[in-house]
Amino acid sequence: MTTPAAVPYVEINGHRATGEDLRIPAFAGYGHFTAMQVRDGKVRGLALHLDRLDSASRELFDQPLAGEHVRGLIRHALEGAGVRDASVRVHGFLPPGDTATTPMVTVRPPARMSTAPKSLMSVPYARTVPHIKRPGEFGQTYYGLQAGRAGFDEALLTAPGGVVTEGSMTNIGFWDGASVVWPDAPVLTGITMALLESGLAQAGRPPERRPVTLGDLGDYRAAFVTNSQGIAPVHRIDDTSFAVDEELMKQLAQVYEDTPWDTV
Repeated sequence: MTTPAAVPYVEINGHRATGEDLRIPAFAGYGHFTAMQVRDGKVRGLALHLDRLDSASRELFDQPLAGEHVRGLIRHALEGAGVRDASVRVHGFLPPGDTATTPMVTVRPPARMSTAPKSLMSVPYARTVPHIKRPGEFGQTYYGLQAGRAGFDEALLTAPGGVVTEGSMTNIGFWDGASVVWPDAPVLTGITMALLESGLAQAGRPPERRPVTLGDLGDYRAAFVTNSQGIAPVHRIDDTSFAVDEELMKQLAQVYEDTPWDTV
């Protein structure tokens, strides 16, 4: 099996992207995307990814983006890249003058989040229209870099009053000793977060949504982050330390591993 080149393999509307094609994402940055991990041509939560793309396209462009069409584009891009394991992103753009969403599929080598405990630096920033996943997030990138320069792994975005929302590239969850708690705040519901939420509920341990502020952090026994690459514990937010709850992480990992894979 081969792997994609360091430069991503890119297809736009089902054909290998040319320099002219790449003017679309370069100059028409208003759009949306979803990111997924593909293993042996399969994806966890594929229907959620396809629904995300269609609903975002309808909201941003007043245009549908049919799931079966997107599946075909992903298959075609994987075949073009010569791989079955990959990190895949599907973007939706609407170039000026066009009347249909232009889909772009990028294929990179597969990735997995390190399970090493993470440190987060809180920052005063909350995304506009957070329920839509979109490229070119200046604020997230800026604060993520600032966190890295300060010795942290990631930024934790907070609304006025220290209201915890989400990580710069993750969702964050907390453990109060009885249940998983997601911040009740405007956030992007990540696919991994949604799969965990569903899996925990099916296992008889439904998560809660509850407002969380920086002042509340001491009320929680543990914390963790999720994104398309996996799940990892959090050991510190600013000056608040968290023990790594190995049993919690084992349970979360098991729920995630039990999620079925869908063929693209």
